[in-house]
Amino acid sequence: MSIYKNILLINFGGIGDEILFMPVIQSLRKTYPDSEITLCLEGRSSAFVKLTDLLNSYFCVDIKTKNKYIQMLKLYFKALTGGYDLVISSGANPLIALLLFLTGIKTRVGYKSSNLSQKLLTHCIDLNKNQYAAKMYFDLVRPITNTEFELPKIKISEFDKIENSVLVHPGVSAISISKGITKTLSAEKWAELIKLLLRKGKKVYLAGGPDDNDCIMKIRSELQNCDLTNFIDLFGKTKNIFDLAVLIKKSEVLICSDSAPMHIGVAVNTKTIAVFGPTDNKKLLPESDKFHAVTNTAKCRPCLWHKRQTTCETLECLNIDLNDIINYI
Repeated sequence: MSIYKNILLINFGGIGDEILFMPVIQSLRKTYPDSEITLCLEGRSSAFVKLTDLLNSYFCVDIKTKNKYIQMLKLYFKALTGGYDLVISSGANPLIALLLFLTGIKTRVGYKSSNLSQKLLTHCIDLNKNQYAAKMYFDLVRPITNTEFELPKIKISEFDKIENSVLVHPGVSAISISKGITKTLSAEKWAELIKLLLRKGKKVYLAGGPDDNDCIMKIRSELQNCDLTNFIDLFGKTKNIFDLAVLIKKSEVLICSDSAPMHIGVAVNTKTIAVFGPTDNKKLLPESDKFHAVTNTAKCRPCLWHKRQTTCETLECLNIDLNDIINYI
């Protein structure tokens, strides 16, 4: 097996995509412990680097903006001048394969997405989307590492769980909404779920990011006349994504939507109950007794990405029976 001293990884997407990509980083670090590993990711996901100590450096390329060709040139010059002897890219765009070829990096790994990629990449990997996405990414390193697949892992000090605690995180994404995509319950549904949990005697924590602001305000309004003795509102109290990861680690149970907090829940090994509407839980949540997807029987789901690029107006798939969530707890 070749020894790679300077490795470039390219993985575009949201923070959830970066967490799903972690098994690749973990495998490379185990196989090449002394190598320099650099990650290229989108600026919107740069907070991800706070969740891992396996990288030596990173840089951001916003490939999905109006200036995408300028950004691709930035990636080209970074790759050209970085002294890399191995590059692994998760992108399926043939232009990325061409760009990597032009950098002269000796070993180039990517998916078999076109005739061009097959000619320009040194390791062309079959793209199998019909599996847990983290395993799909891990296929990229199978030819060049000697480790078995492991779930994403975020290293956080061990401590006792908060007894009888449930953390609720709506997981609203402003970017998704701007693209006509809804993947989470309504604020009214989240509030009703919190009421049910409180009636069950649970200690309920509420958290969220800046995108959750409107949803949280509505939840607070719905809870005004309730007994909130065991309710702790932590919205705005987590200063960064690592603080959120610590809070998820401390909680006995995380309830969320298909969002970055769900992937954090998996990576810190906290019991996670995730609401799935239009997306495919089999591709985004690993099979485990600890991680549960709550869905309904809508015949049209899952539809997002492979059938549709936006969600429909009825959102029948998000008509979730809250008792199904309670039953998992």
